[in-house]
Amino acid sequence: MAMKKFINDPANLTKELLEGLALCYKGKVKLVSERIVMRAVPKDESKVAIVTLGGSGHEPALSGFVGEGMLDASVVGDVFAAPGAPKLLEALRLLKRDAGIVLVTLNHDGDRMSATKALRDAEKEGIKVREIVTHDDIGPGVDADPNEKRGLAGCIPLYKVIGAAAEEGKSLEEIVDIGERFNRHIATLAVAMTGCTHPQNGEPITVLPDDEMEIGMGQHGEAGGGRTKILTADETALRMIEPLVKASGVKSGDTALLIINGVGATTLMEMLIVYRKAAQILADKGINLTSGACGEYLTVQEMAGFQMILCKLDPDHVTYLKAKARTPYWTA
Repeated sequence: MAMKKFINDPANLTKELLEGLALCYKGKVKLVSERIVMRAVPKDESKVAIVTLGGSGHEPALSGFVGEGMLDASVVGDVFAAPGAPKLLEALRLLKRDAGIVLVTLNHDGDRMSATKALRDAEKEGIKVREIVTHDDIGPGVDADPNEKRGLAGCIPLYKVIGAAAEEGKSLEEIVDIGERFNRHIATLAVAMTGCTHPQNGEPITVLPDDEMEIGMGQHGEAGGGRTKILTADETALRMIEPLVKASGVKSGDTALLIINGVGATTLMEMLIVYRKAAQILADKGINLTSGACGEYLTVQEMAGFQMILCKLDPDHVTYLKAKARTPYWTA
């Protein structure tokens, strides 16, 4: 089937979507130097800045979470592609401050390469930056080496937690500690019923048979190795929540966060039905859930499926998740 999308010249996709974001949410974000989305009203320079980077095509992630209480800047690459190190370094220069910067990098080869080069150059220029690398995808296996685990939508609640800590005035070292404690106990598992097309060329990235789904599929449609006949919502929730419980380390008496992130073509009705079953399973295990979330936070174009995110929370994480936020796609 031919791709059907409301676009203009495919070469201008990223440029035009970022212009649209800035025009739509001009009280919250502004576009700087074509590929850097920043807070419309900067926070005081006495506070630590939070920066991230990643390709476009996953809207509202990542730029939709720039704003008060979350990110100070998002550096954007082409569709499904990392931005270059020079553009990231430009953003770090714009946010240089004595308080320092935390850079959140999702564990994908292109993002890591750009971040490594930009951080090396930033250090030479005296820019104080600490990096947190997210690797929440347990598709490769619960016990897989963290370097083999991709960064998925677990980055979104991490932005919320460390963004709130920065807004509160915590130091660079304190924010890194808060973020890494959160990072160690967050786990994400993705499932897909269909693949997606690349919006710049219309080519499918992954094709699944009509009667199959795949558990463990990556953020860009990478194979996950868990193909099966299509299961019911309850069966899918059960299949996914058990490894997430193990990976997050959550147990009876703990407090946890559960999020269902839709990846483009799955309805809110479906996500809520899955959330219901996963929450019931966790309750039966004696796990206390905070207010969760169901919706599209990090998408993969028109892929049908979702990412289930589970995180064991420390008391300060609960507080930061409830703190005020004012971004285009997350408010609290």
